[in-house]
Amino acid sequence: MIAAWSVAGADGAVGEELLLAFDRARPVRVLVCPAWFDEANKLRRFTVEVMRRLDKAGIDSFLPDLPGCNDSLAKLETQTLGGWREGMSAAAHVFGATHVLAIRAGALLAPAHLPGWHYAPQSGPKTLRGMIRARTIAAREAGREETAEALMALGRSKGLVLGGWPLGAAMIRELERAEPELAEGQSVIAQSALGGPGLWLRAEPDEDPRQSDALAAIIAGSLA
Repeated sequence: MIAAWSVAGADGAVGEELLLAFDRARPVRVLVCPAWFDEANKLRRFTVEVMRRLDKAGIDSFLPDLPGCNDSLAKLETQTLGGWREGMSAAAHVFGATHVLAIRAGALLAPAHLPGWHYAPQSGPKTLRGMIRARTIAAREAGREETAEALMALGRSKGLVLGGWPLGAAMIRELERAEPELAEGQSVIAQSALGGPGLWLRAEPDEDPRQSDALAAIIAGSLA
């Protein structure tokens, strides 16, 4: 089911964002904190396929769009990490979530009051480094010289466009020091538990049914 949900943006204004849900009013209700930016594209199919398998296992799940992402009308450059965290906490309340599944950098947003899982969690600094590196490589290929140090200095003060994503200065500064933290009842699921390299490493968006099967089975098994 595709629906909409209301969330306050960085400016305090309440707007509607899209939501993908498998909701049959069952006891276990999993909030999914998705991967971000380029990894969001590469892992979208995988994420939805995991949700389909959880549905077959009798588990509801909810995948909300973040303000500024996908089809959101909110501007990405005005978003902050703190605002996204508040949005995910609000989503947990709205959907009556009992657990959280955080994917990659989505672990930075996992509501601390929910038990659940961090799948291959990614820190803010590593997320930034990967995007900065991609920009410097693209600049070099275009005949320009950009350094990571200069880009970060600019990002902290004025924001940056990284991989086509316009990030505000506040977001850049927050990501520099953001580390995923496991709250009580939360555990890490390493990529090695799924078999094979992570799909975010592939050049183009792809899927692997075996990895989707494995992640859904780990979650369902831990709830049994």
